[in-house]
Amino acid sequence: MDATKRPIHIPPQMGLYAEKHRLHQIMQEMLQGLLIHKPEEPLDFLIKQLKQDNYDVPKICILGPPASGKTTIAMWLCKQLGTARISPETLLTSAWSNLTYKVQEYQDTEQKIPDALWAELIVERLQIEDCIHSGWIMEAIPQSRELARELLAMGIIPKHVEVYHTTFDWPTEDYIRQRLKVPHGISEVETARRILKYHQDYPGILQSFGSCMKLINADQPCADVFAQVFTHVQAPPRTLAPFSPRILLCGPPGSGKSMQASLLSRKYGIINVCCGQLLKEAVADETKLGELIKPYFDSGWPVADNIVVKMLSERLNRLDCHIRGWVLHGFPRDEDQAKLMQRANINPNRVFFLHITPESILERLCYRMLDPVTGERYHTLYQPAASKEASERLLIHPRDLEEAVKLKVDAYLRIAEGLETVFEDAIFINGDQDPQTVFEYIESYIVNPRPTTLGFPLQMA
Repeated sequence: MDATKRPIHIPPQMGLYAEKHRLHQIMQEMLQGLLIHKPEEPLDFLIKQLKQDNYDVPKICILGPPASGKTTIAMWLCKQLGTARISPETLLTSAWSNLTYKVQEYQDTEQKIPDALWAELIVERLQIEDCIHSGWIMEAIPQSRELARELLAMGIIPKHVEVYHTTFDWPTEDYIRQRLKVPHGISEVETARRILKYHQDYPGILQSFGSCMKLINADQPCADVFAQVFTHVQAPPRTLAPFSPRILLCGPPGSGKSMQASLLSRKYGIINVCCGQLLKEAVADETKLGELIKPYFDSGWPVADNIVVKMLSERLNRLDCHIRGWVLHGFPRDEDQAKLMQRANINPNRVFFLHITPESILERLCYRMLDPVTGERYHTLYQPAASKEASERLLIHPRDLEEAVKLKVDAYLRIAEGLETVFEDAIFINGDQDPQTVFEYIESYIVNPRPTTLGFPLQMA
């Protein structure tokens, strides 16, 4: 960025660097910490925050009514993720804080423990090294809206006692069965009271966390519940960077890439980048790259990959593509081109492969016709000419002849598998259906946020 020139423009590469290294996430966490804690020495506070480097550690709350399986799921998660498990019981059985004794005094006199005291105890526990570096799982915390608000105000934004059940998890060892005891507080009356108390407090807790809650049905085998929870926790977090779609459409000839790119461009204002069209424009405008491309056009040979990538890099790094996003189609066509594109720092954040059968491709392409007088395009099956006169003068392009189409399809199928392995997070869509249906599938993956996990609570329903 040249600060001597006005107006000052931030190069697109800076935005990509910030997104890659999650600078927006770090800046938001640091600003949030300043506003919540209001330290007297802000710079020292920020340096300490950066040294902790714990923005990606799990921070999870597991909530739910009595007997919903919170403890079991929390213990399993702690084993898998290597995090600290925090519950009301573990907080009170540890001697690491003087506040534990204050809480015990309230319990001995059967008084309600103040939410502010619970919050202070939790904050002290979270400052211990294991929570800072490995993350934490809070089980059955918070239990009220007031405590939830206290924790949020302190900057806590929301993972082993074995438990057996005489029906679902009865121990096989005799010595364990002989020493089992009925836990305190699980009588029918006491359980009913706890369930009623939970449903009274639940709406307030839900309001505190809002849409961050993840609801999971716990009325199923515990292993199935854990699988859902673990999948949610392991899902990649959503970036906090301003989202500019960088979409890549891949697929065989006739799969509808051009049409879907056009639909996305028209609806969302995304820059439609067709590789073939860029090459033609460069030659027509007689640019420096166009002069290099023209000999390839004249000889009928494919343009060299390094020239194509350089041209794409120049176009995709313009400010309009950075601000509005882009949708690219027509490149890459094989694994080597995809890797060359990655080395040039052309990194799409949404990759779609449109799958379609060879029979459907032949039907789509081999029946395309062109009116040489009006320039209108028609399809013998889907969009025939309106008049007999226009129909009689229609011509077919040599590239749409059956033999030519079969050669292109066979060439794509040979390299498709290698191309798909380059983009591990690619989304595969059945392109052999109505174009509007395909567009809606693509649209849903673009407009819906990616799943988030860190810092959000799980709700055991």
